[in-house]
Amino acid sequence: MDQSPYRRRSSPIRTSTGGSKSVNFSELVPMKYLSSGTMNLTRTFTTCLILCSVLVVFSMIFNHHPSDSNRIMGFAEARVLDGGGFSNVTKIELNDSDKLLGGLLASGFDEGSCLSRYQSVLYRKPSPYKPSPYLISKLRNYELLHKRCGPGTESYKEALKKLDQDHIDDNGECKYVVWVSFSGLGNRILSLASVFLYALLTDRVLLVDRGKDMDELFCEPFPGMSWLLPLDFSMTDQFDGLNQKSSRCYGGMVKNQAIDTEKTLSYLYLHLVHDYGDHDKMFFCEGDQNVIGKVPWLIVKTDNYFVPSLWLIPGVDDELNKLFPEKATVFHHLGRYLFHPTNQVWGLVTRYYEAYLAHADEKIGIQVRVFDVGAGPFQHVMDQISSCTQKEKLLPEVDTLVERSRQVRTPKHKAVLVTSLSSGYSENLKSMYWEYPTSTGEIIGVHQPSQEGYQQTEKKMHNGKALAEMYLLSLTDNLVTSAWSTFGYVAQGLGGLKPWILYKPENRTAPDPACGRAMSMEPCFHAPPFYDCKAKTGIDTGKLVPHVRHCEDMSWGLKLV
Repeated sequence: MDQSPYRRRSSPIRTSTGGSKSVNFSELVPMKYLSSGTMNLTRTFTTCLILCSVLVVFSMIFNHHPSDSNRIMGFAEARVLDGGGFSNVTKIELNDSDKLLGGLLASGFDEGSCLSRYQSVLYRKPSPYKPSPYLISKLRNYELLHKRCGPGTESYKEALKKLDQDHIDDNGECKYVVWVSFSGLGNRILSLASVFLYALLTDRVLLVDRGKDMDELFCEPFPGMSWLLPLDFSMTDQFDGLNQKSSRCYGGMVKNQAIDTEKTLSYLYLHLVHDYGDHDKMFFCEGDQNVIGKVPWLIVKTDNYFVPSLWLIPGVDDELNKLFPEKATVFHHLGRYLFHPTNQVWGLVTRYYEAYLAHADEKIGIQVRVFDVGAGPFQHVMDQISSCTQKEKLLPEVDTLVERSRQVRTPKHKAVLVTSLSSGYSENLKSMYWEYPTSTGEIIGVHQPSQEGYQQTEKKMHNGKALAEMYLLSLTDNLVTSAWSTFGYVAQGLGGLKPWILYKPENRTAPDPACGRAMSMEPCFHAPPFYDCKAKTGIDTGKLVPHVRHCEDMSWGLKLV
C-alpha cells in the first residue's frame, strides 16, 4: 500500500505501430530457426537493452526537478538533529539563539528528558516576533526566584506553616500563586499562561495543580525546580469544592465587607471562572490589588485568558509595555516558554508531521469546533468551510468538467490538516479533491489525526491527542479556526499565526461572509469585566485603550491587538 498521499504513479505508456495489434517478438523470430549468428545478435541486443535501462535509471536520479530536491533537502534539515549512527548524514548544528528561541528559553536542561523544548524550532518557520530584552531578563530573574522558593526549599516550608493561620504578621521571603487545574485543555493552557503572567508581574512563585494529567502532558519549564504543586499540599482535597461561597473567596468577602485592611490573611481564593460576579471582578482594580498583594498564598481557579484586562490596571500596564512592546505577542512568547509537550506527546506530533505534512509545499490547518446540538457533520458547516477556504484562496476550487481540467507539469502539493471531533468534514474534503481535479492543477491531500466523537476532558489519551493536534495546527503555514474555540486560540498563539476565523453560525445557516481575518494572534478573553474601578460604574472596557479591543468572534470579549 502506498503510504504517501502525494506519490504519483506513472501512467501506463502504450507502444503502437500504427494499428491496434501488439508486437510479439517470439512470433517474428521463432526460436527453432535461430542460427548461431542470430544468437550472437540476440545477446548483443539484450546487452544494449540492459545498458539503456541503467542509463535511464541514472538519468531519473540525477535529473529530477529542482523543486523535488529542495523538498527532500528541506525535510532532511527539518529532521536530522544528530548524524550519529549514519556515516553519510551531516550533523545539523543549531546555534544557541535558534534553540533558545532568541533567548526566550533557558539553557541547562537535559535535552533527552524533553525533546520538544529544543527540537520544536526544527519544525516551524522562525518567528518574526522577538522577545524583548526586558522580558528575557524578567524570565531569568523569575527562574532564580522559583529555584529559591520552590517546593522543598526552606522558604517554601516556612510559607506552608502560615496556611494554618487566619492572619499573619510577617509576609516572609516568598509569596505564591497556586493555579487549580480546571476545565478543558485549551482553557487550562490559556488560563495557566494568564496566571503565570500575573506571577511574573507580582513577584510570586507559580505552583501548578497537576489535576489528572498536567504532569503527563507538559515538561517542566523552569530549570532546577519543579512547577508542580507537591502531592501532599494540605489544601489539594479542597480544590474541587472551591467556589464563590467559599469562606476565603475574595469576591464574597468584598461583598460581605469582610476584608480587614489592617490585618493580612494567610491565603485568599480568587474565583475568576466564567460565571464570576461583579465582586469577583474587583480583582482587576488597582486598589484591590494592593490588598491582594499582601497575602502570601493565592489559590486561583479560572478558565479564562484574562491577560487583556491586566493591561487596564493602572501601574501594571507600564510594566506590561516594557515586557511586551509588541502588545499582541503575549501568549506567543509565554506559550512557547511554558508549554513543551512531553516526549510521549511529542512523538505523536513528529510522527504525524513526518508521515503526512513534511513533504507538502504548503500546509493548511482547519480547526472545526461545532457548538450545535446533535450528531455532525452539518451541511451548513461544510458549506462554510468550503466558502471560506476558496474565497480566501487558501484552497482551490474543483473542476467538475474533468476533460477541461488544468494540467500542470510540476503541481504544487498542499497538505490540509483538519482537526475535529467528527471525521465528516475531512472526509467530505477528501472526497471532493479525489473525485475532481483542482482548477489550478494543485494536488490536495487531506488528513485528520483523530476523531474522538465528543470531548473527553478527563481522559489522558484524549488530552494527549488534543495537545498534539493543537501543536500540529501551529506548524501550518495558514490556519482557519472556529469562533469561540480555545483550541484554536492555543494553536494560533503558539504558531504566531493570524487565522481566518469561521464565524459562529446562527439557526444552522452558514454566515455570509463565512470567515474573517483575525486582528491579531492573541486569544480572546471571553468574560471580561465592564467596570470603571475609579468611577465605580459600568463602562465599555473595549474602548478604553487602542490596544485592547472587542474580539472578532465574540462581541463582548476582549483581545490584545
